[in-house]
Amino acid sequence: MDSGLSVRVKQATPFAIDVAFDAPSGQVTALFGPSGSGKTTLLRAIAGLHRADEVRVACDRESWTDTASGAYLPSHRRPVGFVFQDYALFPHLTISEQLALSLAHRPAAERPARVAELIGMMRLDGLGHRRPAALSGGQQQRAALARALARDPRVLLLDEPFAAVDWALRESLRHELVNLQRLLSLTTLLVTHDFEDVAKLASHLVVLERGRVTAAGTVEDLTARNAVPGVANWREPAVALDAEVLAQESARQLTLLGAGGLRLEVPTVDAAVGTTVRIQLAAREVILASQRPEGLSLHNVLDARVVAIDCATQPALRLVHLEVGATRLLSLVTADAARKLALAPGTPVLALVKAVAVEAFA
Repeated sequence: MDSGLSVRVKQATPFAIDVAFDAPSGQVTALFGPSGSGKTTLLRAIAGLHRADEVRVACDRESWTDTASGAYLPSHRRPVGFVFQDYALFPHLTISEQLALSLAHRPAAERPARVAELIGMMRLDGLGHRRPAALSGGQQQRAALARALARDPRVLLLDEPFAAVDWALRESLRHELVNLQRLLSLTTLLVTHDFEDVAKLASHLVVLERGRVTAAGTVEDLTARNAVPGVANWREPAVALDAEVLAQESARQLTLLGAGGLRLEVPTVDAAVGTTVRIQLAAREVILASQRPEGLSLHNVLDARVVAIDCATQPALRLVHLEVGATRLLSLVTADAARKLALAPGTPVLALVKAVAVEAFA
């Protein structure tokens, strides 16, 4: 891989791991899987905190670890920011002191201004004098992220960053991470066992189970193929993809989104024209028709083509794979509806999508 992070980790003990993957530069790659699948161990190996039997870690073609050649860059010299699951903030230091400690690689004269900049960036204004015990869970999370960024990292490692907060705060922190990624374009590895983190934040996905990769690729491709092991049994089929804000129609209170020939009108999204937003569209929300409907409260009628038809989790249902321009969608229909519409690979159909059925995350 010419640009980004390339990782290979293999060990027999204390538990078996045999994993290799690439994470593209400037994007979020999620490491997804159940507890015990090796996700945190991989982050520690990338950071230089874990030695395995066989390790190769390279960033932008620069070797950080290579057990075959004996190359090893000490962890304190790696341009890596690490946010641990429990944040690992020093309880006896204020937030400003913790940030200053992580800025030891910069000249002393630059550090106060950078501390102030990081505090402002992470919305911790007025809290720099506080110690972790005096902060809320969300503030601690932002402080840990600020400390990671103080290292001026090329790679950001996030180990279950939302696990310790409730749903409402988790959603707010997801938005903050999206904004931060837009601002800094860091190569980011996000460890999670919550697929909503993947669907809303990641562009690429590596699925792990028992120390091995069971699937890898872009989030858009894997969700469109309904090919994420460990997810299909408990999460309804839904496509997650990036779309561009093409227009804001304030009079109609609608936003026009576009992705590879797909055009969708959705309720107003708070994002500027030209911005990329992540959208999710559940298969059960896509209705198929052979004729253009009239007189319905419907905004999106899409010309589509059937790519494939799979059996669904219930015998009476079918999962229809669709192509709209260069974009893939899914539709969940009854087997009876598939027969009535004579659906088969190559069949042209109309895909009907209510505006309110599209979940946009900006």
